[in-house]
Amino acid sequence: MIKVIGVRFRRAGKIYFFDPVDFQVKRGDHVIVETARGVEYGTVVSSPREVEEEKVIQPLKQVLRVASEKDDQQEKLNKEKEREAYRVCLEKIRKHNLEMKLIDAEYTFDNNKVLFYFTADGRIDFRELVKDLASVFKTRIELRQIGVRDETKILGGIGSCGRPLCCHTHLSEFIPVSIKMAKEQNLSLNPTKISGVCGRLMCCLKHEEETYEELNKQLPNVGDMVHCPEGVKGEVHSVNVLRQLVKVVVEENDEKEIREYPAAQIRFKRKFKKEKHDVHDKELQKLEKLEKQGHKSKLDEN
Repeated sequence: MIKVIGVRFRRAGKIYFFDPVDFQVKRGDHVIVETARGVEYGTVVSSPREVEEEKVIQPLKQVLRVASEKDDQQEKLNKEKEREAYRVCLEKIRKHNLEMKLIDAEYTFDNNKVLFYFTADGRIDFRELVKDLASVFKTRIELRQIGVRDETKILGGIGSCGRPLCCHTHLSEFIPVSIKMAKEQNLSLNPTKISGVCGRLMCCLKHEEETYEELNKQLPNVGDMVHCPEGVKGEVHSVNVLRQLVKVVVEENDEKEIREYPAAQIRFKRKFKKEKHDVHDKELQKLEKLEKQGHKSKLDEN
């Protein structure tokens, strides 16, 4: 076991482990640490705790110091400089007539480097732009191409639920999401309705997947024959997953009627893994193909 603290450098950014040494730090404190990019100013998001050594990337870097008032002022000054750097970079992009969208500018804490994040449809030759920026800022310049999901994570926004985006508020890392998750939740498979602001499948599909899988195990499929409490058999017309209700078409006295029952009151052959029949295989394959095409920018996101 090894003692570590979790440090984050961006809002909802990835959490990195550091050795707290003998510093007394707690959640919410600011610390100065050394990273692969240089000296950085971070926020402690998890208090000192013991973790298995296998979960820590070696060598484990140490906390240099707890941030002082002077460090806090330096970080505030850097944020102001980042806004100016963003404005200057926009002007230079227009000057060089480059087809790229500038997303953000970021200074390392020690001002040793300025990073510019951008999106573009293809590869961009920005060598002249880098030279131009270096002559202005007199420091190292790095332009980093990112994908649309990272763009949305940085910029933020409001989702279809009316709340701030998950990736911008609390998701440290993107989670795999597939069309099959929307299918399991009986959602419309129209890509425009199950896609987020970034144009990719909504992350919340993954949040609710386990709950729907468990609930669906207690329900029959649409079209299945079930035994109703009255002793008659009927065909499942529809199901309400969250309320665990089943609508069944029953026939009595040559008349058909739709009745609703709690799932616990009907008898049917339960399946280990529930298969839905609300979409044709060809349609599902088409949607999955569109999803894969949307993830071609994965290399840019890394």
